Amino acid sequence: MLQLIHVVVLWLYLLLPTVLCENLRCYYSPILEKEEKYELIVTECPPEEVCFKADGRYGNHSALSARGCMPKKDCSREHTIRLLGTIYNMSYSCCDKPYCNSCPGVVVKSLYITVALLTLAVMAACD
Repeated sequence: MLQLIHVVVLWLYLLLPTVLCENLRCYYSPILEKEEKYELIVTECPPEEVCFKADGRYGNHSALSARGCMPKKDCSREHTIRLLGTIYNMSYSCCDKPYCNSCPGVVVKSLYITVALLTLAVMAACD
C-alpha cells in the first residue's frame, strides 16, 4: 500500500502543476560542447515561456547543446554566438509540456521506472 501512495504522489508531483496552471518545468543545462556530460537541473520557467533544446553548429558539425526556458516567440529564431573565438549558429526546438526537453533516454527510463513502481504497488496491494 505504501508503494501505491509513493506512485500516486510521484504522478501528482509531475502532473499537478499542469492541472493547476503553474509555470512550466523544464530541464536546464548551460551551453556545452556536445561530448560534455552535465547533470540536468529542473527549472521552472517564467510565465509565457516554454522549454527548449538548442543545437549549436559549426559548419555541418553539431558541436554545442543547451536546454532551458525561453519566450515562445524566440523559438523559431536562429542566432550566432561566439564561444572561445569560434562562431556557432544556434537553433532551438521548443515544446510546451513539463520536462519535454529531456533526451529520449531520460523519458524512456522514467517510463520504465514508473511501470516498475506501479507493478510493485499492485503486487503489494494484492498481498
